[in-house]
Amino acid sequence: MNVSELARRLRVTPNELLDKLPGLGFSIGRKAIKVDDYIAENIIRKWHENRRRERMRSSLSKSANAPVIRDPSVLRPVKIPNVIIVRELAGLLNLPVTRVIQELMRNGVLAAQNERLDYETAAIIAEELGFKAEPASEGETAANANANANANATEHAAAEDRLKHALESTAEAQLAERPPVVVVMGHVDHGKTKTLDAIRTTNVVATEAGGITQHIGAYQAEKKGRKMTFIDTPGHEAFTVMRSRGAKVADIAILVVAADDGVQPQTKEAINIIKAAGLPFIVALNKIDKPEADPDRVLAQLSENGVQVEAWGGSVPLVKISALKGMGIDELLEMVLLVADLNTDRIRANPAVLAKGTVIEAHVDKGEGPVATVLVQSGTLHRNDVIGIGGALYGRVRAMRNWTGLLLDDAPPGTPAKILGFKVAPAVGDIIEVPEDPKKLTQKVKQTFQVAESFTAKKQIIADDDKEKKMLYQVVLKADVLGSLEAILGMLEKIRDDAVGVDVIQKGLGNVSDADVTRAAGASKIVYAFGVVPYPQIAEMARDAGVEIRQYKIIYELFDDIVAELNKMLKPEITREDVGVFEVAAIFRTESGRMVVGGRVKDGRAVTGEPARAWRGEEPLGDVEIESVQIGKQKVKDAPAGSECGVSIKGKVKLQVGDRLEIFHEDVKQRKVQVGK
Repeated sequence: MNVSELARRLRVTPNELLDKLPGLGFSIGRKAIKVDDYIAENIIRKWHENRRRERMRSSLSKSANAPVIRDPSVLRPVKIPNVIIVRELAGLLNLPVTRVIQELMRNGVLAAQNERLDYETAAIIAEELGFKAEPASEGETAANANANANANATEHAAAEDRLKHALESTAEAQLAERPPVVVVMGHVDHGKTKTLDAIRTTNVVATEAGGITQHIGAYQAEKKGRKMTFIDTPGHEAFTVMRSRGAKVADIAILVVAADDGVQPQTKEAINIIKAAGLPFIVALNKIDKPEADPDRVLAQLSENGVQVEAWGGSVPLVKISALKGMGIDELLEMVLLVADLNTDRIRANPAVLAKGTVIEAHVDKGEGPVATVLVQSGTLHRNDVIGIGGALYGRVRAMRNWTGLLLDDAPPGTPAKILGFKVAPAVGDIIEVPEDPKKLTQKVKQTFQVAESFTAKKQIIADDDKEKKMLYQVVLKADVLGSLEAILGMLEKIRDDAVGVDVIQKGLGNVSDADVTRAAGASKIVYAFGVVPYPQIAEMARDAGVEIRQYKIIYELFDDIVAELNKMLKPEITREDVGVFEVAAIFRTESGRMVVGGRVKDGRAVTGEPARAWRGEEPLGDVEIESVQIGKQKVKDAPAGSECGVSIKGKVKLQVGDRLEIFHEDVKQRKVQVGK
């Protein structure tokens, strides 16, 4: 990039730019005309950071509201890492995140709660809020992260124990029947969502990108005056974690198997999850109306995998259905109620106690803020109830909606409800509780972003030992919800290639931020955004930095794109086969980049269109291409051994009498990355 162009982008004169570069750590001479593009990007990033710090310091010194200089001895010490998220800074300072954001805005920095701050910015803000900032060492940062992770795990386990105790310890007289929670599982494209579609008589499939369910959905249906709660789990192999979550909160499972396709890998996995969870289940044999349906073959496959249906002498109910045509749906619902009646001791709860439940899905909505779908499992959740998770205050139920969007005042046991009013989005699988005394809840909440980070800390995409051996495609990844992020990372783990690999250098939830763009600018120059969009100013920043933000709504397409980029990094396999040897006996014509020579084919064949290597004795002269072969006055495709012929060659090599051409054929095969099952 020209220095003048760089100065224009930074809105300064070239002389002013060159004057300030040494102060930013760049050694570029005063007479420089061009700057390497990579260095230019770093200059732009450092320039903007420096300008931002200058504005902050100027604002602090000029502001009429700026506090007086405090005695350092009365400031509370706080250790801040090199990079920190706004929400994490609020947690360190034990202040509401809104207070920290207000202080940032007052000093000219517009930062959302998920955006990152460098140490200097965070330190200035901390000192303005009454703290003495000190840099945290790497060991302290890691120790704090581990302590937070252990504390979160302990809190979550304790919440699960409390929920289990609430479900099991209530006196018999206080228990009441609740809607059974039914999880629908099976292989991709076997008709799980279409089955629910028929149950609810709504077209949920059309609302999912590509017709594939990618989030957990919770819905209710009614039969014979009795309600049933259904959880639709994604069937693609990427969503193993989400499927197992669905099983944890369910009372009954429906295993959907296509009569024309039989037992597939995810069918087997669903069977294992159901058995591990100890769930009673029903086999729904779908697509029974198709001509190629073979029920007996499918039942035999199920038997081989430990599922014996009643028709084959087992105990598992079987219902034959066609979700597309609505056949057998009533029988399926009646079977769900029958199985619920046989397990009535498990499907009961006390609606009179304080509510407890499990977060099925969570995300941040642009208009509604943090939103979560919660399955109430014990007690009744009321509007305006305080919400606690792991002993922390997460907000208040500002509004509740059922799966149709209808506003609710109360959500009894077994009811899925979309809840508005969270301060931050909880993590999927969190146990929510309505506390007896809201004042005892701590104000410090754990962060969904940290949960996502801890997930990938345990499951690295590529081992550290392998990073030096492979070419790495560095990826910046943002997703709408935690379940999607986990699923994408799970798919990337399946890439097992000796030559190339994926290195997720930055990941998180929510819209693309400036930190994502900056990180991508120094790597692949690509940000993968799943289910999220960049704000206009971020998109403009990305364009200026040469970063492409690729947006996806279907996980397969995102994964295929990454695999395609890895394939580009692989060098093709080239196999060479010797074709023949031609000896030059005469030079007929010499042109620029072309010669016509005569000679004899001493071995093999001289073939039109093949490459050849020219030799003078034992010294290689270079490679040329045989444009044509001529015997007498007739052009031929090839000339066999012993033939005298003329050869037109293309290349920069200047041949002499006595030189030889070793003709060969190259077979170029493009390699592809290995993706595990």
